[in-house]
Amino acid sequence: MNTQDVTTLHSQKNPGPLVWVKSGEPMIWINAAAVSLSVIAVVGLMALLAVRGFSHFWPKDVMLSNVAYQDNVRPILGEVVEEVEVSRQQLLEAGFTLKGSEDFFQRTLLKQGNRDFLGSDFVWLINEQLDAPQYPENVVVIERLEWGNFYGYLKSVTRDGALVADAAEDEAGAWEAFQSVIADTLSVREAIHVIERGDIGRINYAMERLRLEERTLELADALDATAQAALASERAELDAQYKVLQDQLYTLYDSITNHSYSAILADGREVSLPIAKVVRAYQPNGMGIADKLAMYVERLWEFLSDEPREANTEGGIFPAMFGTVMMVILMAIIVTPFGVVAAVYLREYARQGLVTRIIRVAVNNLAGVPSIVYGVFGLGFFVYFLGGELDQLFFPAALPSPTFGTPGLMWASLTLALLTLPVVIVATEEGLARIPKSVREGSLALGATRAETLWRVVLPMATPAMMTGLILAVARAAGEVAPLMLVGVVKLAPSLPLDGNYPFIHLDQKFMHLGFHIYDVGFQSPNVEAARPLVYATALLLVIIIALLNLAAVTLRNRLRERYKSLEA
Repeated sequence: MNTQDVTTLHSQKNPGPLVWVKSGEPMIWINAAAVSLSVIAVVGLMALLAVRGFSHFWPKDVMLSNVAYQDNVRPILGEVVEEVEVSRQQLLEAGFTLKGSEDFFQRTLLKQGNRDFLGSDFVWLINEQLDAPQYPENVVVIERLEWGNFYGYLKSVTRDGALVADAAEDEAGAWEAFQSVIADTLSVREAIHVIERGDIGRINYAMERLRLEERTLELADALDATAQAALASERAELDAQYKVLQDQLYTLYDSITNHSYSAILADGREVSLPIAKVVRAYQPNGMGIADKLAMYVERLWEFLSDEPREANTEGGIFPAMFGTVMMVILMAIIVTPFGVVAAVYLREYARQGLVTRIIRVAVNNLAGVPSIVYGVFGLGFFVYFLGGELDQLFFPAALPSPTFGTPGLMWASLTLALLTLPVVIVATEEGLARIPKSVREGSLALGATRAETLWRVVLPMATPAMMTGLILAVARAAGEVAPLMLVGVVKLAPSLPLDGNYPFIHLDQKFMHLGFHIYDVGFQSPNVEAARPLVYATALLLVIIIALLNLAAVTLRNRLRERYKSLEA
């Protein structure tokens, strides 16, 4: 073996840095590291949202402690929400008098509730202010429709103005009586909700229909005596039905008005409050793991299925979930055919020249336009111009009150369809470009027309690319907030855009959206601390909904890809 052979063998066993770089192995490691970091970031984000959001629904123990503040000592009840470490200098600048000599102190955020009596739901305390914290089992947490949670001790229960239980004589009996009256009240409130939202809503809708019908006849000079009599007869029948329902409502409201409970605050004050405003009551310090888990599931289900209350800081987010999904589905139905038709024209029919290149550049540039610009365009063109013209043509009887000349579900869906249209066009055109020319020529050679070739051969093979564009469109549209604030989304919608009243889908109606709900709760809420966990929970839910919508589209795309793989080969 000569010297050159030895050198070659040595270089193969110990390749130099340049050879290693040229082999492409560093890029493999870099790509693997980037993918790993992305996965870790996504998993970490989901875990953060889940822990910070869904832990809010776990019934936490309630602490009782004496708090020393400026030579005053007062008892306080509340849930420990958060603990942070702050420096001595920060506390001194904030006006605290510190006894210890430590450089850092533990600071606790306590949810004390009772906003109608104490002024605020949350209070920050220094741990050295707390004296001998306890967790009494008879502490009661009462979730209310107004004023947030109540923390205290149950004293007595009154039904229809008569005392039915006193905790001083029988604490267990008073608690059972309290739960029984709450259950009865909740069933009555549910019946009231059914009448107000269902039966009375249907009558109000029918009354409005009669008003519009009368106005239409008046504009057409056809409101004669016969028509007036028919309308009056229908209106009288609806009035009679409304009167019956109104009497039922008065009876139901009267049946729960005089139910009340007396409770004692941490400072010893006794208060009397209506049971009609109670959502649920529980004693977390005396609950076991199984009871807390059942309560957790109940509260989580309420979050997913109920309506919001207390400026969206409590209750559920079902209307926002429903509005988000419905808007995305309508947007997908609108954007897909327009995007596909535009891509087919640009790729299959348009002459490939300067004009076509300019159109493609314009489409690509539209994808980078800020979303708020689309919102302004949607407000000006769709709402004011197109909606106003529709009102003049089809809804003159409703004027001057606008029907479609105001922000609503249809205009929000159209605006987002316009926003995501470039994505669908580009993805579909790329899919059409990947189909071999020989496939088209073979179809034409077998006697198919150009339209038949496009419809039965080319478009089915390009379906996976169309689905890819739709997936990207759904992912972007579901999280948009800025344009929706101008064209249809509101803080609180009194009813869903889908109900049992004709035409069942109310495209002119305003709706709630998870993205706007996050913005409203996180940045517009007067009770920031109460809203913070709901921001995390709602954000996680929005991510899950987007993931489910995309997963459905990906599954369909993969099936179509397998179906036409042989043709592509």
